[in-house]
Amino acid sequence: MRPKAINLNKQQKYLEIVWDDDDVCRYPLAQLREACPCVECRGGHANMGRENDPKDLLTLELKPARSYEMTDLQFVGNYALQPTWSDTHHTGIYTWDYLKRLCPQKNADA
Repeated sequence: MRPKAINLNKQQKYLEIVWDDDDVCRYPLAQLREACPCVECRGGHANMGRENDPKDLLTLELKPARSYEMTDLQFVGNYALQPTWSDTHHTGIYTWDYLKRLCPQKNADA
């Protein structure tokens, strides 16, 4: 599974991905920031293998100390995206598989 199209809407604060199976996922930037898979955001190396339930990620409490504004978005090889947030945080690598599991529309149907 790979994206066919990726659109970052900074004004409305969402990232939209059209997947090669024609699913369309619209991710609020706050959700993506809270779901950051990096070691710092996960709370250390001991938590790195654990998967969060995507439904829990949709209902996380927003924390004002974090930035929900994405300033840049880069491809990581052929398998992931790496956003940079306005607070300069940029170590999260969001694989295609992880993004597909986070899809708000898919999780709403479950």
